[in-house]
This record gives sequence, structure tokens and C-alpha cells, in this order.
Amino acid sequence: MSKTVTLRLSDQTYERFRTLAGRENRALSNFIETAASRYVEAEKFVDEFEMAEVEGNVELNRSLSRGVRDAKAGRGQFV
Repeated sequence: MSKTVTLRLSDQTYERFRTLAGRENRALSNFIETAASRYVEAEKFVDEFEMAEVEGNVELNRSLSRGVRDAKAGRGQFV
């Protein structure tokens, strides 16, 4: 079931969204929902540069490996 959300926008932001929605032949609410969904999806994953940095961080990877071993062994506390 869909939900209704009230959103306060400045006049400038409203006009910008309305114009962009019109260019894509979308309702304003659909444009905002789609833009928000795209943002969330983009922020959910790291890009290749961030991933290379994570993979190259030896101490971080050791710590993560220890954490996985501890979790599998039932040691520690999840918060």
C-alpha cells in the first residue's frame, strides 16, 4: 500500500522539480519518488575507487577477517 508524504520545498526547488518533471512527462510526485530512489541506490554501493581503497587497506581487511571469524564463533556482541 502506498503512503502519502508531505514535503516542504522552497519556491525555487518546486519550480525546478516541476520543470524537470515536465521535461520527462512525469507527474511531480513520480519525479521526486524516482529521483529519491535513484539517489538511494547510488549511495548504497561504493564506486570502484572506494572499493580499491578498501581492498588495499591491509589493516582494515585483517580487522574485518577477525570480525567475521569472531561472528562465526559466536564471540562478541552485535549492536
